[in-house]
Amino acid sequence: MNTGKIPAERISVFDILKIGIGPSSSHTLGPWRAAQRFLRSLEEVHTLQEIVHLEIHLYGSLAKTGKGHGTDKALMLSLCGEDPETIDVATISEKIQTILDHKKLMLNGWQPLPFDPEKDLIYHFTETLAYHPNGLRFVAAFRDEQTLAETFFSIGGGFVVKEGEAPVQKEEVPLPYPCNQPKDILARCTASGLHMAAVVWHNELTWREPEEVRVQLLRIWQEMKACAYRGCHTSGILPGGLKTVRRAPAMHQKLIKTKQYSNADEWMQVIIDDTYTFRDTMKWISCFAIAVNEENAAFGRVVTAPTNGAAGVIPAVLLYHLCFCHQRMDEQQVIDFLLVCGEIGSYYKKGATISAAMGGCQAEIGVSSSMAAAALTACQGGTVAQALMAAEIAMEHHLGMTCDPVAGLVQVPCIERNAMGAIKAINASEIALDSDPQHAKVTLDDVIKTMWQTAQDMNDKYKETSEGGLAVHISVNVPEC
Repeated sequence: MNTGKIPAERISVFDILKIGIGPSSSHTLGPWRAAQRFLRSLEEVHTLQEIVHLEIHLYGSLAKTGKGHGTDKALMLSLCGEDPETIDVATISEKIQTILDHKKLMLNGWQPLPFDPEKDLIYHFTETLAYHPNGLRFVAAFRDEQTLAETFFSIGGGFVVKEGEAPVQKEEVPLPYPCNQPKDILARCTASGLHMAAVVWHNELTWREPEEVRVQLLRIWQEMKACAYRGCHTSGILPGGLKTVRRAPAMHQKLIKTKQYSNADEWMQVIIDDTYTFRDTMKWISCFAIAVNEENAAFGRVVTAPTNGAAGVIPAVLLYHLCFCHQRMDEQQVIDFLLVCGEIGSYYKKGATISAAMGGCQAEIGVSSSMAAAALTACQGGTVAQALMAAEIAMEHHLGMTCDPVAGLVQVPCIERNAMGAIKAINASEIALDSDPQHAKVTLDDVIKTMWQTAQDMNDKYKETSEGGLAVHISVNVPEC
């Protein structure tokens, strides 16, 4: 959790952009990783065969919106040895139903343990732990009557902190271009003559070989593209009881018309090869973003960027750049775009928050829009100062945005907000590209500080609790899911 100071924290692009399962990085991916850590702790203390009972306590936002955000499902799948990067998403419903039917977990995939989600998942709706609103506690009992209890906090973007420990930081090796604030990278780029993506690339080589960085970034891009493709071709009703109809397929069909293709790469090429009006281009951007977040809402595989609730913004803007501006698939453009995205996201992680439970939706859609705006500007030939200006403009016009998911689901207004965040990112980029940053009155450093102060001042009911905003003014009758 941010303390108001900018820490000398080392954050990789791959900490900000992670492959996971929807619908929420803080409520799904974070608890999933926490459960994996607790499993490892169990095996260090006892063998799994010696466990006789396990219960999980959820606090704050995890309790209030956990079911709608899939926290219960994430925990059960994780304890059964599944991983969000590799699980076959088509099997999730069946696996969860098996647990519910038999009231049993297969710990780490092999050790049976009685587990009744109605009794052993305990929601503390009126209690919030001190460190962070997203708190969860595991308590295991063994045959010898010993117990093991551990508390974790899901602090946004899939990051997890165990109670009593500092967040894991990459400080053991000095970076060639350490940057903790936007003004740092402006200074590093000015001194070195390198553009922003090159500076970030050199920092990433501290932890990984060049080919690994390249391969991992392109893997992230492939997941983004695949997610958008699936979302554009999968119709139906989203899960959770709100009966939200998927809109991306109908939007897509009107745009793609009768063009033929058989996979995501051919699909992209078909889009690149056609010509579109300004209005149709706007529709494509919205379609891309909505497609990704409909997949996210359906427990599909997405890239946390920097969160799952905001996963559609960056893919939509990157697809816009490749299909409508660059008009060709270019791996280096993809790599540079993602490097800049990750760097900008890291400044919000250090200087403010990327957790909606801490800062409202400005911490999710606002941050993702800011990341995308900077990356688009850099890849369109803008200077470092213009890229930072674009990031500032995008966030400036998300300040104060609340997180008010209707029925606790990452659907309304979350899905549409990704489309709006993508459009704002593109608009911010165009403004910055036509501006002289020397005349700007607000810097990205200023807006990050303002965003954090706004987060602290914001009423807690607007921070992913479903106790304020649209969540209490929309009449819905949603059964427990």
